[in-house]
Amino acid sequence: MVSLTDFQRIGVGLVGFGLFFLLFGMLLYFDSVLLAFGNRPKLKGTSFFFGGLIVVLMRWPILGMLLEAYGFITLFRSFFPVALGFLGSLANIPLLSQLLQKVGDSGSMV
Repeated sequence: MVSLTDFQRIGVGLVGFGLFFLLFGMLLYFDSVLLAFGNRPKLKGTSFFFGGLIVVLMRWPILGMLLEAYGFITLFRSFFPVALGFLGSLANIPLLSQLLQKVGDSGSMV
């Protein structure tokens, strides 16, 4: 049997934990990706996004980024109104609305 020092045992333990969490994270990631691919209405946006990623890797960055942007907009089209509604409601929070008013008033450079 190989004798290990205390530092080597700690290192082996940390590497073991790291590998476990890496594999567990990859398992969860690929599971969600497979579920996203199974979602037929989002297939167009997903294909444009990953197609743009492949085009970027083929050294056509501008065209690839445009394809990725179109895919991103297509994928998250239904989420944008929710996000904008949330950002609009931030002005109704009492302390935050006062802070936003002070920042807006002190924005002039005169």
